[in-house]
Amino acid sequence: MVNKIEKRLKIKKRIRAKISGTSEKPRMSVFRSNKQIYVQIIDDLSGKTLVAASSLGMNEKVTKKEEAAKVGELVAQKAKEAGISTVVFDRNGYLYHGRVKELADAARKGGLNF
Repeated sequence: MVNKIEKRLKIKKRIRAKISGTSEKPRMSVFRSNKQIYVQIIDDLSGKTLVAASSLGMNEKVTKKEEAAKVGELVAQKAKEAGISTVVFDRNGYLYHGRVKELADAARKGGLNF
């Protein structure tokens, strides 16, 4: 029997075989824990994180979905400042639903193309 984490990692490996970030079109990777959500924009060729944002410093009492949307807006703003307009979205094995979808929609609204 494959547990929940092993199942996600299996899906993640399948996705990462097809998706890779370059300096022109970096990869936007999402990680969500039970309490926080993190996002990085990564250049896989050089192995460097270009932009990162998370919900760690946010002390407002909002729902997790609203928090994810704020992180999406924040990463889009930071990406614009770094000169990044187009990314490849890596959902990291999570379903494109709920917090992951809210983050992606907010990043699109903030000006990122993917």
